Amino acid sequence: MGVGLLDHVNIRTCMLQDTVRFYEDVLGLKQGPRPEFPFPGAWLYSDGKAVVHLVDISPTGEQQKPDSGVVHHVAFTSTGFAGMKRHLQAIGVAFDAREVPGGELWQIFVRDPNGVMIELNYETANER
Repeated sequence: MGVGLLDHVNIRTCMLQDTVRFYEDVLGLKQGPRPEFPFPGAWLYSDGKAVVHLVDISPTGEQQKPDSGVVHHVAFTSTGFAGMKRHLQAIGVAFDAREVPGGELWQIFVRDPNGVMIELNYETANER
């Protein structure tokens, strides 16, 4: 018995289309197949894996929760640090880039339309 890698993140949102656009246009994920659940939503894929599940709560009247709630951030292993910085600057998305002490990891932090903090991790050995 054991727990494996994180399978996906589920975000409940009143801004479904804005959130889909963010994950597609900013992070490069692709919207793909989703089971026919009895509620609206979208699944966003990376390398054939649905890593972000979105649930549209606007029809329910449920209040949008701010930021990430008790979850501080969601992190993705990434490649192309310099290219991502250029991309974010070109489309006007605010971000914070930093190097982890020790020099083995670069990071970029952005927020999605719901205020969820997204951390993109780049191994410096693969980026030089």
